[in-house]
Amino acid sequence: MSLISLIIALLLEQWRPLADRKYLVSRAVRFANFLQQHFNAGEPQHGMIAWMLGVVPLTLAAIAVYYLLRHLSPLLALAFNVLILYVTMGFRQVGHYFTDIHWALKNGDLDKARAILGEWHGASCERLSVEEVVRLTIEKALVASYQHVFAVVFRFVLLPGPSGAILYRLSSFLHRRWADSGDAELAAFGSFAARVFRLLDWAPARVTGIAFAVVGDFEDAAYCWRAQAAKWPDPSLGVVLASGAGAMGVRLGMPFPSELNPVDRPELGLGDEADVGFLDSTIGLVWRALVVILFILLLLAIARALT
Repeated sequence: MSLISLIIALLLEQWRPLADRKYLVSRAVRFANFLQQHFNAGEPQHGMIAWMLGVVPLTLAAIAVYYLLRHLSPLLALAFNVLILYVTMGFRQVGHYFTDIHWALKNGDLDKARAILGEWHGASCERLSVEEVVRLTIEKALVASYQHVFAVVFRFVLLPGPSGAILYRLSSFLHRRWADSGDAELAAFGSFAARVFRLLDWAPARVTGIAFAVVGDFEDAAYCWRAQAAKWPDPSLGVVLASGAGAMGVRLGMPFPSELNPVDRPELGLGDEADVGFLDSTIGLVWRALVVILFILLLLAIARALT
């Protein structure tokens, strides 16, 4: 059922991306703000209580609803899985940025590509060269595909029903709101959310890195993973970016103008400077990796059925 749910949700999301995702995000923001306002007293244990109240009940409710629907009818359980995956996945919600930048650069409109990338990145990109625009676009596409597809799929497969997808997306959201917001006053409150998310993020990042290596240049991907991933500010994203860059044979990372990226950006990958052609390579890498993961799930489903 997991594999069928994933395939239907992926096809549905590609055919008709969720139009009301901004509405859902705004509701989630209000919910996170409510927890923060009522529980944030500057101590880490308060953040733990807020996280537990924000994540655990919804995760357990998803398990309960799934088993209830499965008892009534497997088709109802399947529909519930598809619905939750349709809401929690969604590379297309950010994929339009990638597509628009790709077309702008193919048409030689660097200013338009900079403007779109700036909107996606949340900072001005007016000073970036073509190579820098392509480099940052590839990085953001790899991260988006990981966070909105591969990590969600991994957690969905491991836990009952769609509870894993809900657990990962809520944990990721609260981590960004509380621990990764850059607000020093939220550092203690968000420390528990950060620890939990790092634990949840460890395994899917490495599975994604392996998938990128398998469908690309395995030797270079493995080398970049070993030698470069740990230098990235977020080690899990470092695995995804380093293995993806090595698999494609492109150089990512490296500093940008200081006002755009104040954090350290070590070099990732091997081979050529990023150019427009590597945007096509990025699309191919992501889809090939996803097909490999779905194929593995199919083999596991067949093996389970034969035992």
